[in-house]
Amino acid sequence: MPASQPVIDAIVAEHPGYRPLTLDLFRPETGRPPYPLVIWVHGGAWRFGTNKQDGPQLAPARIGDRILAAGYALARVTYRLSAEAAFPAPLHDVKAAVRWLRHHAGELGLDHSRFAMWGESAGGHLAALVALSGDDPAAAGTGGVQGVSDAVRAGVIWYAPSNLLTMAAQNHPEGLQDHDAPDSPESRLVGGPVQQSPKEAAAASPVNYVTPDAPPLLLVHGEQDRIVPVGQSRELYERLSALGAPAELRIVPGADHCFVGADLAPLVREGLDFLDRSLKPPSGRP
Repeated sequence: MPASQPVIDAIVAEHPGYRPLTLDLFRPETGRPPYPLVIWVHGGAWRFGTNKQDGPQLAPARIGDRILAAGYALARVTYRLSAEAAFPAPLHDVKAAVRWLRHHAGELGLDHSRFAMWGESAGGHLAALVALSGDDPAAAGTGGVQGVSDAVRAGVIWYAPSNLLTMAAQNHPEGLQDHDAPDSPESRLVGGPVQQSPKEAAAASPVNYVTPDAPPLLLVHGEQDRIVPVGQSRELYERLSALGAPAELRIVPGADHCFVGADLAPLVREGLDFLDRSLKPPSGRP
């Protein structure tokens, strides 16, 4: 197929009793393959959202179009939501997508050595987990293609939870959620009230996957986030920095969740610049 032709609803894994897990792949109309790849993970409190379109706060920025214009291929992935299956199911699903993309990289015109994650909110949480867990077999799951690496080279993480056990304590003074409540998004993710499920909550927290070998991460968070406390990105950044792992932290003044109250365009540009530094060879774009 032509390199620029999209691949829509490719099935990457199937689990009996669940909908097939799919992804959509888009490639630049200019340049020559193999292309570096951005794997986009949508948010939605692990309960909502779709890979087909961005939410109303992000859609005007046309993030996907800007990723493609910068010379990257773009994969929009799906995962089981919390009403379908508890953690670690969504992590396993995103990793299955990474493996499928790497397994088929040659025929799809992708550079298998230059994969990066980009996620927002709950999707940022999953993107961080994929990046930090590397090729850990305990995090891989059994769905989809096996025997292929699901490690990535970099990650852009937007306003994501990083420690489910500290979210309530870090909540904004005008926070809109009780993160420890039995019906909170975090409790639904792990299958029970967060503080009563400390083992499960810790296993779903990116801070517990940090190692000195972590790939470069750019953490971006609104200073006035009332959904996911800004302390979550600070906590993950501090954990990474303490171990000497490459990480950058960008706090957006005055911005709420989804960067409401801020200009998205420069934040997208910063994400692309970060990926350029992390993924692309010194000679520039392929």
